[in-house]
Amino acid sequence: MIVRGLFNDVAFICFLDSGDTADADCLQPAGLSDPGCRYSGNQGAEGIPEAYIVNGKLYSPLRDHAGFVQEGIASWYGRDFHGKLTSNGETYDMYALTAAHKTLPMGVHVRVTNKSNGRQLVVRVNDRGPFVAGRIIDLSYTAAKRLGVVGPGTAPVRIEALGYQASDSIGKITFRQPESYQVGSFTVQVGAFSVAENAQRLSAKLRRSHGASSIQQGWVNGQLFYRVRAGQYASLEAAEQARKDFVRLGYNHPFVIAME
Repeated sequence: MIVRGLFNDVAFICFLDSGDTADADCLQPAGLSDPGCRYSGNQGAEGIPEAYIVNGKLYSPLRDHAGFVQEGIASWYGRDFHGKLTSNGETYDMYALTAAHKTLPMGVHVRVTNKSNGRQLVVRVNDRGPFVAGRIIDLSYTAAKRLGVVGPGTAPVRIEALGYQASDSIGKITFRQPESYQVGSFTVQVGAFSVAENAQRLSAKLRRSHGASSIQQGWVNGQLFYRVRAGQYASLEAAEQARKDFVRLGYNHPFVIAME
């Protein structure tokens, strides 16, 4: 069984022998010393995590994308990460139009312009990285292919934050900024299991004590896991308080998730 969480604001993976509980002692993975690693952090409203540390450097994600423009080097990541979890809890799809950025809010769409050939593409931020000096964005395989980055591996780009995608009454795509990062729909992830019965047992217990609990399935490195979430909260503040309550109850490293 694997439990994901934070240790000193850095993501860790906890391996348990039996899968019976979600509150065992956990270890920080060695993978975070690799410059190609992906960060998985505590998510807040619209998927915005707390400040985090990778390779000894502190990153403070932005809560407002308005006016954000950046120029630098783009890279891409593909098959090695395909099917693994991204920083906002999604399953990475190398064929989707997504990207990793170190500080932009999760879910924000950005326009990427390849300065070498003039090609442009809009992608959605759903991951953290790249943690390599000089690089500002990691593109999915398909995004990189359309922009002409796959061949050379890297390219000089300009990125402009557009906002969160929405559609009007006639289907026209628009981009917006949320009215508030504090108001929304939130829950708390308490644990993750490789055995469905163990997840169901914990979920039933949490449903009795917190009124609501669900199990979300996700694949990690080819193995199916059952993630147990508890509670429904209308504000980030309320969800964060609930997270602290779970810690006091003995659950190790629960974290807040912004629901769709």
